[in-house]
Amino acid sequence: MKSLEKEYSMSRREERKPRKHLLLKFAAACIVLCGMFLFGVRVAGREKAPEITSDLLGEQLRTVQELVSVEYHYTNMGKFENQVDFYGWKVPFTTKSFLVSYDGEIKAGVDLSGAVVEVDGETVKVTLPAAEILSHEIPEDSIEVFDESHNIFNPIKIKDYTGFTQSEKLAVEQRAEENGLLSAADEKARAAVESLLTLLPGMDGYALTVSSVPRG
Repeated sequence: MKSLEKEYSMSRREERKPRKHLLLKFAAACIVLCGMFLFGVRVAGREKAPEITSDLLGEQLRTVQELVSVEYHYTNMGKFENQVDFYGWKVPFTTKSFLVSYDGEIKAGVDLSGAVVEVDGETVKVTLPAAEILSHEIPEDSIEVFDESHNIFNPIKIKDYTGFTQSEKLAVEQRAEENGLLSAADEKARAAVESLLTLLPGMDGYALTVSSVPRG
């Protein structure tokens, strides 16, 4: 199996770059707004600010659970090709192949249940787990199959499509990571958590630092 991307697909990606940046900013803004609402509900009606402890801050972060800090949308094209192999010998006239075009969405972020919170005097230190890919979806209605071969000696099967889609997902994820997807997710997660915690009553007098576990 091998994957290729046609020139027009590359140009479509270039056109989508501004859209990706807007989506990143929009996702971060939504996180902050949702956090404001969450903390507003939890502290509503309290007459005085709670005591700032590591347990309190850790509980606030755990209520958010998975923090999606980056959404990456893309369009891709791949080619599937297979030929019957008989003890290392490629059998002639048994090649099957097809081309697939599809859209995908990758969500990356942080599992806040693994966050470590330390309170020392008037200093609060939060260490977040390294960001990871939380989900990767390819909508079925975005998939287009064309240039499909029909070989009676080696017919195309459903598992060819499903297996190819899975391998394509892994290839796209690897490219996204190489292009800094997870680093961007780390950065935006830190900014979002800092914004969320500073909204908590009683945090005014504390120096807050938020960091991420270094990547190996």
